[in-house]
Amino acid sequence: MSVKVRFAPSPTGKLHVGNVRTALVNWMFAKGLGGSFVLRIDDTDLARSTAEFEQGIEDDLTWLGLLWDERHNQSKRFDRYEAAAEKLKADGRLYPCYETAEELDRRRKVQLSRGLPPVYDRAALSLTDAEKAAFEAEGRKPHWRFKLDGKRVAWEDLARGHAEVDTASMSDPVLIREDGLFLYTLPSVVDDIDMAVTHVIRGEDHVTNTGAQIEIFEA
Repeated sequence: MSVKVRFAPSPTGKLHVGNVRTALVNWMFAKGLGGSFVLRIDDTDLARSTAEFEQGIEDDLTWLGLLWDERHNQSKRFDRYEAAAEKLKADGRLYPCYETAEELDRRRKVQLSRGLPPVYDRAALSLTDAEKAAFEAEGRKPHWRFKLDGKRVAWEDLARGHAEVDTASMSDPVLIREDGLFLYTLPSVVDDIDMAVTHVIRGEDHVTNTGAQIEIFEA
């Protein structure tokens, strides 16, 4: 198997040392095994992404000697993400939610006051068509959540060893915002599949959400 990894910075600001560390580890892993290093610009946030920051990322990586073998822009692949979203909707894995940020915050505070984990309660799954229509008539636009299986997800981590996460303890992640833009989660999975990425090397802060990512890969 030929190794292929990716570094996917967002052009919404300058690279910082944490970004560079992730890029360096990916590049060294790929090159040490004769593999490929992919630069994938995560520019799905069209309002905040700029050509100036994108060029700065390229300039910094070039200055560091971390040259890429492939380069992609996620903003040019929205058709692939739309197709994946439609499949997940048809399969019942992606569902619309109409709560506002304030309503969700109040719900979390109530759960915490009762000693409960602040996990989304899936209230949107019980909405009738009439209730959804009423929300739409108010001018509300839905955000879309991925319905987790609520199971123990296990994987072999080359740095940490055997790892497991119970997705029953997690909120169903939001994949599409109210304005219709994709959060990084779904595009990342679609691109990793399409680009035949073999290893995902991320920061320690992403260990917990790996369980959700794996379920999206499976779906």
